[in-house]
Amino acid sequence: MRDRILVTGGAGFIGNHLVRRLLAEGYAARVLDNFETGKRENLSDLQNEIELVEGDVRDLETVRAAVAGCRFILHEAAIGSVPRSVVNPLESYEVCANGTLHVLEAARHAGAERVVFASSSSVYGDEVEMPKRESAKPKPLSPYALAKLSAEQACGIFTRLYGLETVALRYFNVFGPRQDPQSQYAAVIPRFITAMLAGDAPVIYGDGLQSRDFTYVDNVVDANLRALTAPAHLAVGASGGVYNASCGGRTSLLELVDAINATLGSDVAPRFEPERAGDVKHSQASIELATERLGYVPAVNFAEGLARTVAWYAERAAAEAAVA
Repeated sequence: MRDRILVTGGAGFIGNHLVRRLLAEGYAARVLDNFETGKRENLSDLQNEIELVEGDVRDLETVRAAVAGCRFILHEAAIGSVPRSVVNPLESYEVCANGTLHVLEAARHAGAERVVFASSSSVYGDEVEMPKRESAKPKPLSPYALAKLSAEQACGIFTRLYGLETVALRYFNVFGPRQDPQSQYAAVIPRFITAMLAGDAPVIYGDGLQSRDFTYVDNVVDANLRALTAPAHLAVGASGGVYNASCGGRTSLLELVDAINATLGSDVAPRFEPERAGDVKHSQASIELATERLGYVPAVNFAEGLARTVAWYAERAAAEAAVA
């Protein structure tokens, strides 16, 4: 019998990539999603291959039903936006922190073996040491970062108190196909690509020198599979493991604009707006610990990931233009 894995937020950007990989690896996949930010179209071609539970991680009984019978949980459900959390801090905390508590509580009572939690590089804040290491003291600058840090700590407590295996992966600016560019809180790469495909100036908040460890989505999927299967004494330890999931590089927003222009063969200049509250200036990860304990090595570098992503959005834009 195939191991059944629950993916919370499985209709979201990273979640649907995880579901596809799990099916390809021979697992049985169940998805929990409320479709607030996830999209049904992300799973439309998989509806006969997955179990779907429509519901919210803020509802404990719904989570209990979704977790039942699952050996592993990949917990992706979140409202993944720093600006949105600044506008509505309670919503961010309820979903990211309290929702994670529901997943952990349901998992321990259902006898699940391991929960892999999608944390965030935002927990580091403006940590000056580069690259950022898991041993650094967290300095959250936004309600979103605070909620993710609280959820990480809950994972460690559930490992120590109840023996539930937990692994937290700190994602660094994940990008790739099927990422939503339309929301006012959209991530920077899909926003820039879609604007520049249309010949519009991408908006940079600040001076553009801020830098990110942009990580192609396939690498994060690999990190999750490694976190699922690595031996507990390495991945989890005594108190739940925390690992960076990234490429280990750094690209400024000005360099990102140049790279997209080079890929498109365009010459679109950015437009600058004031810095946003809660934003981190620089972000770059050390992946030494994840490599040592999980066997994680990023397979797709930034340049290749960006080329794949630009090609996907360009193909989609051409298809939409043909229909219009």
